[in-house]
Amino acid sequence: MGHGAPMVRGSDVTVRYRGRTVLDIPNITLPARRTYALLGPSGAGKSTLLRVLGLLERPSAGCVFFDGVEMRAGDLAARRRTSAVFQKPYLLRGTVADNVGYGLKLRGIHRKRRHEDVSWALERVGLAGWEDHSALTLSGGEAQRIALARALAVHPELLLLDEPLSYMDPLLRWRLTLEFADILKSEQVTALYVTHDQDEAAVVADVVGIMRDGRLVAEGDSEETLGLPADEWVASFVGMEPAMRGRVVASAGGVVQVDCGGTAIEAAADVAVGADVSLAVRPEDVALRRSGGDEGAHGAENRIVVTVAELHPKGALVNVVCEAPGVRFGASLSRAAVRDLGLAEGSSAVALFRAGAVRVREVGAG
Repeated sequence: MGHGAPMVRGSDVTVRYRGRTVLDIPNITLPARRTYALLGPSGAGKSTLLRVLGLLERPSAGCVFFDGVEMRAGDLAARRRTSAVFQKPYLLRGTVADNVGYGLKLRGIHRKRRHEDVSWALERVGLAGWEDHSALTLSGGEAQRIALARALAVHPELLLLDEPLSYMDPLLRWRLTLEFADILKSEQVTALYVTHDQDEAAVVADVVGIMRDGRLVAEGDSEETLGLPADEWVASFVGMEPAMRGRVVASAGGVVQVDCGGTAIEAAADVAVGADVSLAVRPEDVALRRSGGDEGAHGAENRIVVTVAELHPKGALVNVVCEAPGVRFGASLSRAAVRDLGLAEGSSAVALFRAGAVRVREVGAG
């Protein structure tokens, strides 16, 4: 479906409400046939940017381009190149087929072709044969899959998803996240996916942009953006310590050694010796062991004796902030593991993590 999917670009996009600037985006590009996730707290401007790029709202200033051609919110032909899934499914009374085929009917698609497209879309979302079910009897997860089927049925060039799973219970939300990710990848439509959940963004997205106060404060491939924070605010938002700094002092076989001012960290990276870098490791990639215990069975290139600086319970897990000369990073452990290791502020442990888990960016590089 994604063969005609455009590259979408917003240029100098500004939105003002009652004299207050709520969106200020000098430039944003949604790659063709890829999923771009907009991540950020409530009120960051994510949904407003989605509406502007999706031609649902005219910006106060700036332009939106599809493959270099300017598009305007009032242009019906341009709007019909997009479809959307929102937080609530907003299903119509009637059958599932009535709902999935609604956009096709508005576009004047012939009944036979409409039936074929509805059947295809329902099969794609795992609800083949549900055409005659009443839309009023669907569960929340079924209703949201129907909403996605309705959006896919019109074969959009740009698919907008605005917090599509935010009202789901955690188990259903995770299952649908995996399903949505599979559909977006296989259909290769250009997609803009708004969420406040970084785990959801990490699964569905090829590219992640992080927003704060109407501005884009970090952007890049999902692994680097969520694994190597751009600044202290981004680090806090994604549940990490700020990026560490160091200098590459050795390189061999695709692994560099970084001197962080008293502690050496090995990382899988292609950076020249002498380069100044920022680096980080996700808390879930760090294991902790007792000092002097058996460390050899884990194959970790990095084994660092650390002092526990802080402990922050987060639900079933505890984020253990670890310090060593020149470095500070987190480790995510279960409450039972923290208890068994006897971890407390000021206690010692050995941190273990793979070189491949360390994200590295040359200072001054984009």
